[in-house]
Amino acid sequence: MVRGLPPATALRGRAAAAVRWCTCRRVAVAVCLGNLVAALLVARALYAPGTFTSSPRRGEVKCSKEQMRWVEESIRIRRAAEPVELIEAVKKLRKAFEREAKRRKELPLELKQKVSHEILQRLRDLGENRNTTQQREAIESWRVEMLKSIRSSSTHNLSNFSLTSEESRILKRALEFNWRMLLEDIGLWIPPTVYHIEHDDKLENELEEEEIIPGPPLPPECNAELHTDYGGTAVRWGLTHHKESAADCCQACIDQAKRAKPGALRCNIWVYCPSEYGCYSPDKYEHKHQECWLKQADHPKLNFKDRYSEPYRDSHPTAPVVVPWMSGVISP
Repeated sequence: MVRGLPPATALRGRAAAAVRWCTCRRVAVAVCLGNLVAALLVARALYAPGTFTSSPRRGEVKCSKEQMRWVEESIRIRRAAEPVELIEAVKKLRKAFEREAKRRKELPLELKQKVSHEILQRLRDLGENRNTTQQREAIESWRVEMLKSIRSSSTHNLSNFSLTSEESRILKRALEFNWRMLLEDIGLWIPPTVYHIEHDDKLENELEEEEIIPGPPLPPECNAELHTDYGGTAVRWGLTHHKESAADCCQACIDQAKRAKPGALRCNIWVYCPSEYGCYSPDKYEHKHQECWLKQADHPKLNFKDRYSEPYRDSHPTAPVVVPWMSGVISP
């Protein structure tokens, strides 16, 4: 009881103070205690042993014994199917390439220039009108001579190259083991020699297949010869004289000889182009399909027969292998 105040007033003051204390501090303390208890219960539920043992954790999948057996079997089959020999071969090749890369040292630029100058000088001395085989042989002989010089002067520098011992060792290895790479580095490439060999695959005593001549059959007096070109003085130029067939060309020669005036040239040779792609001739003209040349010669001579020779084709690169013309000498 407070002195100086009536008893009822003192009670009301204490009640008001109690109410203020309950509404501020005690409410806050009660809420904090409640949160702490709830946090402890949640932590116990999460981390207590035996909790959630019936369900797998995140990221884990429970498998049966049969499924585990399938997984192990698939792993075994995959390992058995691995190309072990191929993998080992690749590893060996990789090691070999690594060893080769370590052994191979890049030639200095100045040394490359000296090598290229020496090789070019050897090719100039060889001459311009040489084939690739002779050029390759000349370069190979230079390589052999250079190796002999390096081996014979192992303790002294080469007089022409003025090489140090280290440069001599690098060049010797390049000439012995990396010759092709050295040629590529200096930009030298010689095309390989191509040998053309014609094989006769026909059996012995095998009959040759007869070629079909378009048009009507030729009479016997035409004496037609395939892949043949006879020479003679032109009675009628074939550039402006075309016939549908070889028989028509032969008949044109016979008719011209009958109608020729006394003292004029009389046709006794006909030359026809049966190829749809035209026929080759060494002159400057383009000879087309169905050209019919009428010629005269007292003693007919062959220009070409069956095939053009290799020396002729070497000097005439556009010449085909087989003579495309057909011709004949009229019987008297």
